[in-house]
Parts: sequence; C-alpha cells; structure tokens
Amino acid sequence: MHSKHMEQTPSPSQQQPTATATPAYRSGRRKRPAIAAGALLVTGASLLALTGCGNPTSGNDRDTAASSSAAPAGNNGGKKISKLLWMGDSIAEAEAPALDAAMKAGGVEFKSIASTGGGTVVKGEGPTGKFAEDTYKELAKAAGSFHPDVIAYQVTTYDWGTPAQQGSSYEHLAKVAADAGAELVLVSAPPFKIDEFYKSHEAAIKSAPGAAKQAADKNAGQVRFLDASSLWGTDSSAAKAQRSQDGIHTCQQGAAAFANWFGGQLGKHFSFTPAPADQWAKGSWTGSKVYGQLKCA
Repeated sequence: MHSKHMEQTPSPSQQQPTATATPAYRSGRRKRPAIAAGALLVTGASLLALTGCGNPTSGNDRDTAASSSAAPAGNNGGKKISKLLWMGDSIAEAEAPALDAAMKAGGVEFKSIASTGGGTVVKGEGPTGKFAEDTYKELAKAAGSFHPDVIAYQVTTYDWGTPAQQGSSYEHLAKVAADAGAELVLVSAPPFKIDEFYKSHEAAIKSAPGAAKQAADKNAGQVRFLDASSLWGTDSSAAKAQRSQDGIHTCQQGAAAFANWFGGQLGKHFSFTPAPADQWAKGSWTGSKVYGQLKCA
C-alpha cells in the first residue's frame, strides 16, 4: 500500500535505490465520504457494533453480514492448527489485530509479518522483485522462530506481474511453506479503489486471484485458496466492502468481520473451531495504532 492513504514511509528495507522509481507511501490523503462499515454477527441474530469507522449499515447490509459470518464447527479430519503466520500488505496489516484476537480466542498462536509498503511474494513488474526478496527474508526469520503449521497469505496490491509470474510465485511460496512444515492458505484481497497509483497495474491486480486459485488447484492438499469476495463483494464503493475512507483499507468493524469469516473458513479445512465473536470482538485490539493512522473513528 502507498502513503497517501496512511501517511507513512516504507521501511529502509522496502525503499529502492532510486527514489523516483519506488511506488512507496506518498504524502497527502484524498478525502471522501465515509463508507458504511458494516456490523458483525455475535450470537444468533444479534449484531455487535464495534468502535470502527463509518456509519452503521442498513438492515439489508446487516442481514448480509450476519449470514456470511456464522462460524462452523472445526473439521476434525484436517490438520490441527496451533500456530498461524499471517502475510500480506497494509490491507492485511489492518486486519491483523482482529485476526490476532480471534485466533488466540480459538486457542491458536498468531504472528503477523504483513508489511506496510510491500509484503508481496510476486517477482514481477517494477520494484516487486525487491519487495518479494524482503518478504522472503522476513518469512524465513518468522518460520525459523515461530514454527507455524499454517501460513496464510492475502494477495497484495503489489502482486504485479503476468499471470504466469504470479502463479509461479505463489507455487514457490507453497514450496517454502512446505519446507517449513506448514500448509499454505491463499486469500484473495478485498476490492479496493483503483486510483492513479494502481491504474497501470489494474490487469495484474485482476489476474492475481485467478493465478492464486490455479496454484492452489495444482497443489491440492498443501495449498488452499479462499475467495473473500463472498464476504466483501467485488465493488469497493459498496457498503458490503467495508472499506475505510481511503477506499482501500478497513477499520475495526471490517477487520472483525474478516476475522470472523476467516476463522469460519479455517474451520472448514482444518481441525479448528473458531471462538464465538463475542469472546474477542470488543477487545483491546480495537485501539490498535493502525486504525488511528487510517483515521478510523
């Protein structure tokens, strides 16, 4: 993700030798009306309003959120999850606090290496090769110290490349995960605003989820693909997408909705039973500094 939305600069490891060539975080931030943030199913038909950004959703949007966030019982035939490593860009970083709370409530240790200003594993267009190298360095450190049994990678806004480059990169990630003793989960990114920064990479952004799915299909049993459009939809400007004011990231309510959905998906594929949302959704994670940077309410 880039700076005009979070008003940060990338870490030194993510900067390029020539500043003019680097799509790093840019200063300034375009104002736009707040998008309704949605609500989260807690128990039965009740909905928990979190201290997130935006306004409460309409009744129809609440019904959609409720029907999409019910958590199934664990799949006892799948691999037991004890440690989950989360990867991605700044969109994933804004989802990480809620995921941390939800996973820990479900008895799973959680670690995030989601990266502001990078996070991609795709060695494709422009500076993505350097970004991918940095990502793999972080992954090697985390895998060596944390020892995850599941690695989850959310497709990033920097997965620029041809479908072939994307697919080979996701398959390489699967191999790295297997070598670390972990299974891999690939998650499609939520819809986000394609502004002037992303416009020239729109084709790659659109092809990435399909390439991830193909990589998972080719490595069945080791890699799983989760299509998050069932939660977010495909229109970044719609209330269902639960984007923050910048049209790209998410605030607390959207992060909680994602964590609840993601936990339910893990329960379908692994020996894992997600904790009910009322056990974690109002925790201290809602005050994470990432939401202040996004100017969430």
